[in-house]
Amino acid sequence: MGNEISPLPERPSLIHRIFIGKQGIRAGWSIGIFVIISAVLSFAALFCVRFIIQGMHPTVNGVLPPAPLAIREFGLFLALLAASIIMTRIEHKPIISYGFEGEHRLRYFIYGFLFGFIALSALVGAMMLLGFIRFDGVHLYGWGILRYAVVWGGVFVIVGLYEEYLLRGYLQATLSRGIGVWWSAIILSIAFGSLHLFNPGESRIGIISVVEVGLVLCLSLWYLKTLWWAIGFHVAWDWAESYFWGTADSGLVMKGHLFDVQPHGNILWSGGATGPEGSLLVIVLLLIAAALMWITWHKKTAATDLSGGTTVP
Repeated sequence: MGNEISPLPERPSLIHRIFIGKQGIRAGWSIGIFVIISAVLSFAALFCVRFIIQGMHPTVNGVLPPAPLAIREFGLFLALLAASIIMTRIEHKPIISYGFEGEHRLRYFIYGFLFGFIALSALVGAMMLLGFIRFDGVHLYGWGILRYAVVWGGVFVIVGLYEEYLLRGYLQATLSRGIGVWWSAIILSIAFGSLHLFNPGESRIGIISVVEVGLVLCLSLWYLKTLWWAIGFHVAWDWAESYFWGTADSGLVMKGHLFDVQPHGNILWSGGATGPEGSLLVIVLLLIAAALMWITWHKKTAATDLSGGTTVP
């Protein structure tokens, strides 16, 4: 019995090696399957949305009302979520493993929301002090203030969930398996900027700032291992820009905003029709935001790695 020779392990076939790696289906094939499924479901969702919002005007005098945007983004988010659930069945992973994992989700969301609101307000405040934005007073009164604050808050929660999960959820997690975290972050942030190319009033600086925002939000995902801070930041940034201050948001002006401000002076600094995201000042602001995130989180992350525990910023 001591002289028995155990058989050599069977070598996987070439086809198996092409499609399957050490972590299951190879990242490229997973992304391809996901893109096809999500594209089919998204087209189906848009087809349904088209009938639901039939008769609604996408814009009224160049101003975007909340209902068509909310319905469209919610339909797309459901399609994206359905595609992700299908992939979880294929890859045998829980749905929360693509950015929704971790503890203290509500706390991260609130921290991200506060950071996003303060960051956008600091940008608008600096532009006012430097004369690149003109304050034209209050736009809403009475019940309309609360009504539109809640309505736009709900709309931007949907927008934040959809856009963050689209670019920093399944795709970010899967692409990172294949080419690494930061190469995937760069590629998907450029894709994030490309989604804004067709917005009316968008500018080159606006596209650059959107790409930079994407990288900043990837930085939060890198440190916190969850999307909830990024979702909160995204919601607050859009809500403060569109509802609270009433500026254009990537070239779009929303119906029902609290204050009324207008760009003034050199378009490179005022942002023009693009809004604050089209100002050179936003690039500086986002660099400061990234530096503050690094100062706040990198030591705690290092301490977590050494202790094996978890930390909350």
